[in-house]
Amino acid sequence: MPTPLKTGEILRSRYRICRIIGQGGMGSIYLADDLRLEGRQCAVKEVEHDRSLPGDLLKEAKEQFQREAVVLARLDHPNLPKVSDYFSTTGRDYLVMDYVPGKDLRTKMMEARQHNTFLSEDEVLIWADQLADALAYLHRQEPPLIHRDIKPGNLKITPSGLLKLVDFGLVKILATDEMTVTIVQGRGTALYTPLEQYGGDSGHTDVRSDIYAFGATLYHLLTNHPPVEAREIFLYPDHLTPPTQLNSNITPRTERAILWAMNLHPEDRPQDIQTFRQALVGDISPATRPRPVTKPTSMLDVISQPIETTLLWVSAGLALLSLVATLLR
Repeated sequence: MPTPLKTGEILRSRYRICRIIGQGGMGSIYLADDLRLEGRQCAVKEVEHDRSLPGDLLKEAKEQFQREAVVLARLDHPNLPKVSDYFSTTGRDYLVMDYVPGKDLRTKMMEARQHNTFLSEDEVLIWADQLADALAYLHRQEPPLIHRDIKPGNLKITPSGLLKLVDFGLVKILATDEMTVTIVQGRGTALYTPLEQYGGDSGHTDVRSDIYAFGATLYHLLTNHPPVEAREIFLYPDHLTPPTQLNSNITPRTERAILWAMNLHPEDRPQDIQTFRQALVGDISPATRPRPVTKPTSMLDVISQPIETTLLWVSAGLALLSLVATLLR
């Protein structure tokens, strides 16, 4: 992990570092004072690329960061922090965006759990409606933008009650040829990551990947229990406990919508955010729990399945092989 900046350091003769407000494998997120606009504070996201990369790849990664920072800077939505600047210095890239005050939903959920209670379903659905607005906006861009790291810790509630989807660290831009490029390498947070995203950039992710993470996030917020990881559901479908067994106050409608979104098969989830929103608060009501994964019994069975299903199997197999290799070291 890169050495963090010190309090008081000034970047680009403009941003004075106050403190670290978040950390990751490729850098930190800092609260900073904007010295040109008195009284304004901002969040500065730091990215340090792998220095072991060959020079041409390192140059390509930095150019890609700048191209896609321009895309993010054009976004303008009330439920997204505004990206106001980006720059590179001393081998690191920086993205400057609005600082969002308030608690994140993970903190609010943990506080409810400490008091042996649950977040109100009505309140969670109000937040979900705002999150759906933000994601619909991202998915409508040309080309579409996929967030890929929706989770309670990336959802903040401002003092006025406005939800903000923060941290653009894993945003993926879908190119017209269906190939994808990533602003920052990563696969998201395992608890909320769909199976197709386990392949990193080689996995086929689309708007339905955000829908899975959206559903898994609601599962956690309403039950106080983390969702079972997708690879465990893949191996043991019965390990995903229905939400109402953990919180009997959840309505059957909300439970059905969450389980629909958390289906392992992308084609069996809601196909867009608006459909999922309607399942939560509108007039669509999926009648059944997502179908379980049927495990092929031979290589011929795998080959004969639809390509997306086959890719899911390949991704899961590679993830399991990687885990075994790690354990044997």
